[in-house]
Amino acid sequence: MYFTVYILYSPLHNKIYVGFTTNLVQRFYSHNQLGTKGYTKNFRPWVVIYTEVFTTKREGLVREKQLKSGSGREWIWDKINRQFTIDGFISN
Repeated sequence: MYFTVYILYSPLHNKIYVGFTTNLVQRFYSHNQLGTKGYTKNFRPWVVIYTEVFTTKREGLVREKQLKSGSGREWIWDKINRQFTIDGFISN
């Protein structure tokens, strides 16, 4: 089993969301279609702009926490502002 940390971006609302899952396709569908409550429902549509895959749940949760920190969000916004508009995806 693999564990994916992902970043969603809502270009329409200029919002980000950091999440963790074992099934990115299903989770992405939930954020954009299925969910009837929660933060992501209010800022649809979302696009996946970044992913990292881990072999252990612990590693994935640690990375998710890092990206949700102040410095992690700063890194995300810097990448969005410098790279996303050109490439449509961000990388390390």
